[in-house]
Amino acid sequence: MTTINAAHPHAAGAGGKSHVVADSITMLRRNLLHMIRYPGLSVFTIMGPVVILLLFVFVFGGTLGAGLPGVDPAGGRAAYLAYVMPGILAITIAGGAGGTATTVSMDMTEGITARFRTMAISRASVLAGHVLGNTIQTLIAVALVLGVGLAIGFRPNAGAIEWLAAAGLMVLTAYAISWLAVAMGIQAKSVETASNLPLLLVILPMLGSGFVPTDSMPAWMQGFADYQPFTPIIETIRGLLLGTPLGWNAALAVGWCVVIAVAGYLWSMVIYERKSVR
Repeated sequence: MTTINAAHPHAAGAGGKSHVVADSITMLRRNLLHMIRYPGLSVFTIMGPVVILLLFVFVFGGTLGAGLPGVDPAGGRAAYLAYVMPGILAITIAGGAGGTATTVSMDMTEGITARFRTMAISRASVLAGHVLGNTIQTLIAVALVLGVGLAIGFRPNAGAIEWLAAAGLMVLTAYAISWLAVAMGIQAKSVETASNLPLLLVILPMLGSGFVPTDSMPAWMQGFADYQPFTPIIETIRGLLLGTPLGWNAALAVGWCVVIAVAGYLWSMVIYERKSVR
């Protein structure tokens, strides 16, 4: 673990100012070192979506792809790969929350966070280090999963601007989900609970437009699928990479990311401060 000096000159108490950025970078370094030394969570974050991708494309893809609007049944598997890839990327981002919540909970239950509280560092930086570290880890997983998709035939027609916009949205989504995962990790009373709480986030892309069009769902489910956070995110990635209509999806996607990030940050800080005074 990276050593943090209690007399750090950039500490929150030095000169009455909190140098959150400097302390956050220190905590980020700690989390990146932890990711390198304990790669198990990173491997699971990558392998889970890859297995789902291969399963749905090569086992169910022919049938599901043939049912997509305007698709020739003979090319159903290729069409379904193009359709499902944005949903798989969303699952990859959501899956990163499990590792973050688990790591945060471990720090809380093993007393590491309590030790940080006694040091002259910004309290927000302790949480920010987890958020930034998980965002980087998640984006690496997204790149690797996308590479698998390209290897098995995914062929987006996006230009440079569309790729940059899609990448920007995935960064924003990963950042927002990371704050929510940190809050879950602090809230959880055990590491086991922390590892299970983010499972809902992984399920949400499946309950949206990630795997099938929402208009193929029952009416009661379609209402939820259309307005839950991951549907506009998936539709925006799909539109940017494949040229499907965006409509209001881009604005809704960014809006949801902002709401999730702010809610996760406020939830994290409130719980963290409450536990700090115990």
